[in-house]
Amino acid sequence: MSIPQMTRALVLEHRVQTPDGAGGFSSDWQSLGRVWAAIKPGTGREAAALSASLSRVPYQIILRAAPHGAPSRPQPGQRFRLGARLFAIAAVTEADDKGLYLTCTATEEVAT
Repeated sequence: MSIPQMTRALVLEHRVQTPDGAGGFSSDWQSLGRVWAAIKPGTGREAAALSASLSRVPYQIILRAAPHGAPSRPQPGQRFRLGARLFAIAAVTEADDKGLYLTCTATEEVAT
């Protein structure tokens, strides 16, 4: 594997649920910090939603590895933010044999 060109500063976020006082929960996103990454887009597709159509594009996001359990290691269910763009993380795996990099499979959804 060649050295990825990690030129994008992404914010890693995780969902935080807090009681809403009425027996339910409200959820918000909390920043875990900034990571530098390389972003490789895949082939997009269009899907129908309730009142609009969505464009879904898969991405491979490559970043420096972090140990299991470290807050800087992405996990499925978290997301990356790049300005107003959001990338939902579906899977995380080591990108190379030495464990120097991680590959995150993520999806960006855009209303069309």
